[in-house]
Amino acid sequence: MAETGPTEHTAQEGGAMAEPTPIEHIVPEGVARLPVFTPAVRVGDLVFLSGAIGTPPTGELRVVEGGVGPETRATMDNIGRVLKAAGLGFEDLVKCTVFLADIADYAAMNEVYVTYFEGMEPPARSAMAGSGLALGAKVEIECIARGK
Repeated sequence: MAETGPTEHTAQEGGAMAEPTPIEHIVPEGVARLPVFTPAVRVGDLVFLSGAIGTPPTGELRVVEGGVGPETRATMDNIGRVLKAAGLGFEDLVKCTVFLADIADYAAMNEVYVTYFEGMEPPARSAMAGSGLALGAKVEIECIARGK
């Protein structure tokens, strides 16, 4: 019996092929984006948000000035715009991954990050340092949300 590869469909009972789960692309106004990715996609009951950086709400492809604090605020505001376009809010986030250009910025990033979850349990989260974030950003955050 041959194994089913990741791009093959499996037959359901009665020999009918399973329909692939539809993918909805979520592209809100005011969120900077490169044409090589979508800010978020909804698949079934999950919404996957691409990594967001601290660009201004004008949609310009530049990072806001002022360091990791203002960048984190702009990043979280951009995540909020994407969530709103998907009909969701910060309470719907289930997992976020934070990428920092310098792990020494963890406390400054976290000081702003936690303000978006006041009065609610925050999502699961990982944080790591790496180099070469887009547009020279100091922080990038990607998230997964439950859909509605």
